[in-house]
Amino acid sequence: MAHILPDGWRELAVTGAAQREIETLARLADALPDDYSVYHAVHWTNLERGYSVFGEIDFIVMNRAGHLLLIEQKAGFLDETPEGLVKRYPGRVKSVVAQLAKNVEALRGKLNARPDAPAARIDYLFYCPDYHVRKPHSAGISPERIIDAGHRDALPALIQSVLPAGEAGAAKSEEAQKVHRFLCDVIQLETDVSALVGRARSLVARISGGLAHWARQLEFTPFRLRVTGTAGSGKTQLALAEFRATLERGGRPLYLCYNRPLADHFRSIAPDGGVIATFHAFCQQRLRAAGQAPDFSQPDAFERMVTDAAQLPVEDSERFDAVIIDEGQDFSEDWRDLALSHARAEGRLFWLEDPLQNLYARAPVALPGWVGIRSFANYRCPRAIVRLLQPLLPVDMPIEAASPIDASEVEILTYTDEASLLQALKEGIRLCYSEGFRKEDLAVVTWAGRNNSRLLSHDRIGPHTMRRFTGEYDLLGAPVFSEGDVLIESVYRFKGQSAPAVVFAEIDFETLDERALRKLFVGATRAMMKLVLVISERSASVLNAAD
Repeated sequence: MAHILPDGWRELAVTGAAQREIETLARLADALPDDYSVYHAVHWTNLERGYSVFGEIDFIVMNRAGHLLLIEQKAGFLDETPEGLVKRYPGRVKSVVAQLAKNVEALRGKLNARPDAPAARIDYLFYCPDYHVRKPHSAGISPERIIDAGHRDALPALIQSVLPAGEAGAAKSEEAQKVHRFLCDVIQLETDVSALVGRARSLVARISGGLAHWARQLEFTPFRLRVTGTAGSGKTQLALAEFRATLERGGRPLYLCYNRPLADHFRSIAPDGGVIATFHAFCQQRLRAAGQAPDFSQPDAFERMVTDAAQLPVEDSERFDAVIIDEGQDFSEDWRDLALSHARAEGRLFWLEDPLQNLYARAPVALPGWVGIRSFANYRCPRAIVRLLQPLLPVDMPIEAASPIDASEVEILTYTDEASLLQALKEGIRLCYSEGFRKEDLAVVTWAGRNNSRLLSHDRIGPHTMRRFTGEYDLLGAPVFSEGDVLIESVYRFKGQSAPAVVFAEIDFETLDERALRKLFVGATRAMMKLVLVISERSASVLNAAD
C-alpha cells in the first residue's frame, strides 16, 4: 500500500469535500505498492517579488529514488479548444496545458533553488476521470500522458510505467529523504487538526509561513520554545508536526493539554506512538503505574492527585524526547514543573498558549530563559468574525485577519426568555442549512456549562435531534455521545476544536468584562466558515455599545 501524506484523509471522505480527489487517493493507496509516497493537495507560495503567486498540484507521487510524478486532476466536463483542453469555472476559464506547465516549472524551480538540491526527475500526468478526450492529439498534452474516463482503471499501472519504483531497499535513498523534507517543510502539508475529524471542508490548512513551518526551523540549545498565538494561528498544527517528527526521528513525544475533548481529538489524528493525555489523566496514569489509586470521592481529589504524582520519582523510562504543552494558559506553575520534569535533558520543549482562551482566570506561567514567538494571525476564521472581535480586544492582544475566506457577516439573533431562545436557535440552524451546510458540518456551542445550560438538557430542539456528550466513556476511553443529528457542546468542552458552521447560543452577560470577552472570543473563533450568535437582548445592547 502506498504512503499517503498528509494523513487523516480517509476520515475526510465522509464529508463529501473534494470527493473525487479522495476517491483517487483511495485508489492510489490500495493499488500502488509501498515503494511509492503520494502527497496530495500540495500548495506553495512565491513571495520573492513582493506578491503571492499560488499554484496547486493535486497529487505528487514519489518513488524510492526521490523522482516525482505530478498528477493534475480535473473532474467534470472539459472543453476541447484549438488551444488545447480548458476547464470552465464561473466567470473564468483555465487552460489545462498552461496550468500543468506552470506547476511543473514552479516545483522544479523551488526544488533546484535549495542549497542541497536533489537530482530529482519530474514528470507529469493529466487525469480527467469524468471526461472522454475526443481529440487527444490536439489536447496540447502528449496523448501518452492523458488518462481520461475511458482509461480510469489504468491510472495505477501508468504511474508505475512512467515512474518505476526505483532500486530495492527498505529505507528511502538520501535523495528521496531530501525531496520528502522539501515537500513537508517548504510546502505546507499539515492538516487542519483543530477541525472535528470528518467534519472539515478543507483538506489542508494553507498557512503561508505559519507556525507549523517556521517554529520548527529555529535552532537553539536547549530547545525551549514558548508560542503565544491567537485562535486559528496554527498552534495545534505545530504540535502535530513536532509530535510526528519526533516519532520519525525514533524519539518518544509527550503531548499534554487541559481539555479532555482536545486530547481525544489530537489522539484521533496523531500517528501511533508516544503519549497523548490531559494533564490530570497523565497524573492518574503515573499513580496507577506506581500502585496508587486516586480516591475521587474526596472533594480535593484532583489537587491531591497532582500533589501525589509530583512526589513520585521520574525514572529514565518515563522521560520523553519532546514535551508539548498545549493550552498552556490553563496550566499552573506546579503543573508546569511536573510536566516538564519528564523531558530528557536534551529534549525539545514546546509551550503553546493563548491568553484570550484563558477561561479559568489562571495567572500566566513563568518560563525564564525560554525563546518566545507571538502570532496574532488567525488563519481559521473568516474575516467577518475577526472584524467583529478586533474592536473588543485589548491592544496588547490583537488579532489579525489572515484567512482567504471573506464570508458573509456574522448573523446575530436575540432572545429574551427560554421560549425565544429555542426559537432563535432553530432559526440559527435553519440559516446554516439554507447556505448548504449539512448536519455533520454544524456545531451548536453553548455559553453556559453543562450544569447551567438550558439547551444541553434538550434531546430535540424543533425538528432537530441533538447529539451531546453523555458524560460517559467507552471501554477504549472514547467519549460517548447520544444519538442525534446536530452536535451540541459547551464552550468549555469545545475549546481547541472547530467546525465549518457554528451557532454560538445562550450568550448572556451583564457587562463585557474580561471573563465575558474571553468566552465570546473562544466561542466565536470556533467557526471556520459561518457564525451565528444567539444572544440575549441585554447582552446585544452591551456588545453594540462596546463595538
